[in-house]
Amino acid sequence: MSLDFTHKPDYFLNAQLLMNHIVSYIKKHPDANNAIFDLRDIYEIFRQDLASTTTNLEGILNIADEYQVETINGDEKIISGFNIDAENNSLLIDFNQAALQALRDGKNFIPPDATLHQ
Repeated sequence: MSLDFTHKPDYFLNAQLLMNHIVSYIKKHPDANNAIFDLRDIYEIFRQDLASTTTNLEGILNIADEYQVETINGDEKIISGFNIDAENNSLLIDFNQAALQALRDGKNFIPPDATLHQ
């Protein structure tokens, strides 16, 4: 007997939840050039999934940093960098300034294609 199954994680849902939170943050804080989130808030965004907030967070962020927005110079990534600070229980996200302005101007983000994920 052979069972075909995979343990490959699929983080696209949590990446989408995180990006929705980031866009909401950008709209509420129009002067922000970066964001610092408490990991307890991320835990709530991920519906209290501890593994997603700890062990799998970097994998989720690697998908989230592929989200783009249309700018006058073409599609640009929204996240230019991130840092998980476990000691201070925080997540620092740096934004691409052109993409940030496009989001402030009301453009919608473009998610990565989940079917191309390996």
